[in-house]
Amino acid sequence: MATADDLKFQEFDDAANLLAANPDATTISIDEPVEIPKNQHSRLQEPGREEDDELLGTDDSDKTELLAGQKKSAPFWTFEYYQTFFDVDTYQVLDRIKGSVFPVPGKNFVRLYIRSNPDLYGPFWICATLVFTIAVSGNLSNFFIHLGKPTYHYVPEFRKVSIAATTIYAYAWLVPLALWGFLMWRNSKVMNIVSYSFLEIVCVYGYSLFIYIPTAVLWIIPQKVVRWVLVVFSLCLSGSVLVMTFWPAVRDDNRRIAVATVATILLLHALLAVGCLAYFFDAPELDILPPIIPAHNGTVVTKSH
Repeated sequence: MATADDLKFQEFDDAANLLAANPDATTISIDEPVEIPKNQHSRLQEPGREEDDELLGTDDSDKTELLAGQKKSAPFWTFEYYQTFFDVDTYQVLDRIKGSVFPVPGKNFVRLYIRSNPDLYGPFWICATLVFTIAVSGNLSNFFIHLGKPTYHYVPEFRKVSIAATTIYAYAWLVPLALWGFLMWRNSKVMNIVSYSFLEIVCVYGYSLFIYIPTAVLWIIPQKVVRWVLVVFSLCLSGSVLVMTFWPAVRDDNRRIAVATVATILLLHALLAVGCLAYFFDAPELDILPPIIPAHNGTVVTKSH
């Protein structure tokens, strides 16, 4: 039959022996709160650290990105691989559109809306809608500008659809591709730079173009002052989304390079808006109409250049 000594826990005996050998040893009770090391406590209390992590998209967002990458394990030649890029619902798309139209000061668009599930559905249809909106609104604008002139004959310019599609889709894909390559190159030079994925950059640029859809509709108004006010207003909204997204990624780089990168992003964004306004809505080819010279026999002769 087992004695009382045999029923004792050997672990407690070992602990008692260790305490007897070293009375000054530190013991921890499960009832006592665990003390946070000083270096971790200072990191938690460091001012602005949490905001920097949120702007840069580090910590939890990087883990989320890695988990998202593990989900997209299908081969790239399969339909399932590309299906993941369109795996969004209506509420997500509307939420991202709202975030691009009403940017939150100091908040990263990728961190708030994109990083959990970047998509191509929203950018594709935003660009497609913008193409037809600019083409149709441009034709209507030219019609209203020259309406009532006796020598003007309205002819719909369907070629503007292809020109608008080439311009907008080239901007929405080539500029993000160049920016992604630049961030990857600078990331190899400076360790602190945060590099976004190509899909995330395309997603940001695609949603940032949404504000130009209602702007293009309002460009039908034949007042240049109103049009330029709309251009500036649209640039302020969409440009702020791009700046608040990409400035945290380059601000730890050389100061001149960081400022030049952001300035180039804004310049290309402004050139797209101004170029579309000048080409599709100002119609310079119709501003100067051929003069009408009356002939002596009563016929009308149009002087060609």
